[in-house]
Amino acid sequence: MDSSSSSFQNAPASYYQSCKYDVFLSFRGEDTRKTFVDHLYSTLKQHLIRVYKDNETLPRGESIDQALFEAIEESRIAVIIFSKNYANSSWCLEELAHIMKCKDERELIVIPIFYDVEPTEVRNCKRKFGEAFAKQEAKNVDKAEIWRKALVDVSNIAGWEPKNIADGHESQFIKKIVDTILDRLFVLNSCVDEDLVGMRARFQDLESLLDIGSGGVRMVGIWGVGGSGKTTLATSVYMELTQHFQGYCIVENIRVETSKYGLTKMQEKILSALFKKEVNVHSVVEGKHMMKSMLCRRKVLVLLDDVDEPGQLEALAGKHNWFGSGSRIIITTRDKHLLRTHKVDHVYPVTLLSDDEAIQLFRRHAYNEEDPVEDYETLSLRVVSYAARLPLAIKVLGSFLYDKNKKEWISTLDRLKDIPEMKIVEKLKISFDGLKTMEKQLFLDIACFFRGRWTIDEAMEIFEACEFHPEIGIKVLRQKSLITIYDSEFGARFDMHDLVQEMGHYIVRGEHPKNPEKHSRLWKREEIKEMCSGSATMVNIKL
Repeated sequence: MDSSSSSFQNAPASYYQSCKYDVFLSFRGEDTRKTFVDHLYSTLKQHLIRVYKDNETLPRGESIDQALFEAIEESRIAVIIFSKNYANSSWCLEELAHIMKCKDERELIVIPIFYDVEPTEVRNCKRKFGEAFAKQEAKNVDKAEIWRKALVDVSNIAGWEPKNIADGHESQFIKKIVDTILDRLFVLNSCVDEDLVGMRARFQDLESLLDIGSGGVRMVGIWGVGGSGKTTLATSVYMELTQHFQGYCIVENIRVETSKYGLTKMQEKILSALFKKEVNVHSVVEGKHMMKSMLCRRKVLVLLDDVDEPGQLEALAGKHNWFGSGSRIIITTRDKHLLRTHKVDHVYPVTLLSDDEAIQLFRRHAYNEEDPVEDYETLSLRVVSYAARLPLAIKVLGSFLYDKNKKEWISTLDRLKDIPEMKIVEKLKISFDGLKTMEKQLFLDIACFFRGRWTIDEAMEIFEACEFHPEIGIKVLRQKSLITIYDSEFGARFDMHDLVQEMGHYIVRGEHPKNPEKHSRLWKREEIKEMCSGSATMVNIKL
């Protein structure tokens, strides 16, 4: 539709993310303000698109020309509505010239609409449009050539003509324009995130499970250990798919937000976002009824991020029949059992990065390049080895080491042997904090004593002797991605991510990392030997 459509894909993502407005409207007020422009403006606003329209957006007290130019520069898309008297305004012609300048210099997307004129009239300045331009040309000789070139350039962009679309029906024509603008905006929004290293295949797998081309309602859960990229993956897929739905909504960090504000606020957020108006909910029960009755005929996309309690899903996405045909519900969680209990259609386990993906992600964060930096490659491999392919750990450490010298890198690596990076520990510890007391004891015992050392049968025998009744607890730990089980030559054994084990060790050491006599568990040979041969008092220690 627009010959500039390919150019916007080359613009840097940072430019679009910093834009204040989504759309700048350029028009001649006396021709279209109270008819077409007002209808277009209202429809854009209903879709939550940020629109600059001079009579409503212009800050009072600013010079008109400067404010308009800045608004153009701070917009992602410029929609120019050409009418018979457009060229009769020097302001409109100045706007147009600046828009075309920004198209060339800033990758501004330009969408021309030839409202009641032909593109050839604009290009060649003919008929009434040409008469209007001639008046301004006579008054502004020094600017006329710039304006004329802008008119030629913009008329060479394949634009929109109402009479040729939707049989001239204005409402249908506006709908098509708005749909196109939404498509453009969401392509810009879904530019591959810098953090999306290694996620392309996972992205495609998740899109396949969602299968938006099919009917019915689908709920898909994304499950994995903390820091594995669940939210990054879910958000990226969500941004890619929004234009296919009547409504869409992200509810972020539900675990924390629910504890702060309650489930009714989460229900209000979903309904308000999907219907683009304020919706009040007075109780969770009322919210459930409202969601089912209001959404059952509406095709929506909802992302529920970081769910950790069954009651959250029951209140926010109770059953498939709450939503209209074609709806998709994406859920991220650390708890696989929660997804199974809610009977989601698919569970997608997020795998850790490959070795190559891990080093690529680290390079991007540590020195903003994808190629190795001389003298730092060996150190980079040590950091990536420590992070054990966990995206969160790689990004945290890479960002910390950015602009540090070699001595600081070495010092950091040495320190990590004894003191873990707290941003990583706190993220992983969320899963531990949600365990019951006996489950916590099981986890700490496995982290300190049983990972890879004992067969599961041997470990379970010990747990039973301690009256831990471990069957259910072990199942919970697996469902929360805290432990895994692998087969060895001598039988199945417990395993876990290196940093999850380190988190367990950190919890045991607590506030006394240098005083093993105050720890609840000892697993290092030298500490056990020292405690047994020394005179220090041992209290409640497991060896």
